[in-house]
Amino acid sequence: GSSLEPEEHSMEPSAVPEEEMPLTTVSGPVGCQLFGYVGIEAVLEQMKIKTMKTGFEFNIMVVGQSGLGKSTMVNTLFKSKVSRKASQPSQEERIPKTVQLQSVTHVIEEKGVKMKLTVTDTPGFGDQINNENCWDPIIKYINEQYERYLREEILITRKRKIPDTRVHGCVYFVPPTGHWLRPLDLEFMRRLSKIVNVVPVIAKADTLTLEERAEFKQRIQEDLKAHAISVYPQEDFDQDPDDRALNDRIRKKIPFAVVGADQEHQVNGKRVLGRKTKWGIIEVENPAHCEFPLLQDLLIRSHLQDLKDITHNVHYESYRVRRLNESNRP
Repeated sequence: GSSLEPEEHSMEPSAVPEEEMPLTTVSGPVGCQLFGYVGIEAVLEQMKIKTMKTGFEFNIMVVGQSGLGKSTMVNTLFKSKVSRKASQPSQEERIPKTVQLQSVTHVIEEKGVKMKLTVTDTPGFGDQINNENCWDPIIKYINEQYERYLREEILITRKRKIPDTRVHGCVYFVPPTGHWLRPLDLEFMRRLSKIVNVVPVIAKADTLTLEERAEFKQRIQEDLKAHAISVYPQEDFDQDPDDRALNDRIRKKIPFAVVGADQEHQVNGKRVLGRKTKWGIIEVENPAHCEFPLLQDLLIRSHLQDLKDITHNVHYESYRVRRLNESNRP
């Protein structure tokens, strides 16, 4: 027992080999019953307080020909003067020679929740005789915002909160012709739907009868399906059956036939937003008159966070992968 030389059996591992060790796991029920109050649900209140303090950002782009009511529609959406309002331009400035992008940023607040809203207008789009490649400045602008976010993200010392200027949603205004989509409309949505969330709407829908409106919507849906154009909400990104059921109902209504108005009128003792005509007042927020409430619900009340998530996780992610692959090429 006093020998300094180790015995042979003392060098052999006494433990059981790893592949032979039994693994015992105890799986409890999915909805585990708690014995008392823990406070897990207070996380929601913490997230709410933090969001109210920091606020959030939302960037929207409106695209369409002049005179379709883009500025009025944005003002109606957010019930404030947030869009670019053109002063009386001179005759030469009325129609820009090329597509110009103009952004206006406001901080709006409702019940303690702050939102930094950026509205990007595209004057000059579709106003020329030759509209070839008129979407190039818009594609360039959207990619520039992705590039700006990417540069901030790959820095060694990053900001705690990267300023988000990426376009979360693009509302495309289709002229109320009552026929089919124009080649310009199809080409724009085909190119832009790959890099941004495109929401098509029929502008100034009060110029169409209800029958004309229904036929026009059906033709637009057939055009989008025939040309394989996927507008928001995209079927490929539905997370669960509940989301799919909700988005299916929305997809049946797209494009929304909308009417914009930023003036109030008296109707049955109440002040309502609407357009006054010889035959009465078209109430903007009345679903029986137009589909503006559906657009407002989609962009703000039900899908605003989803628009931001798809922008970050799908469109920006595909741009990031493409750019990093380009930089790694020899």
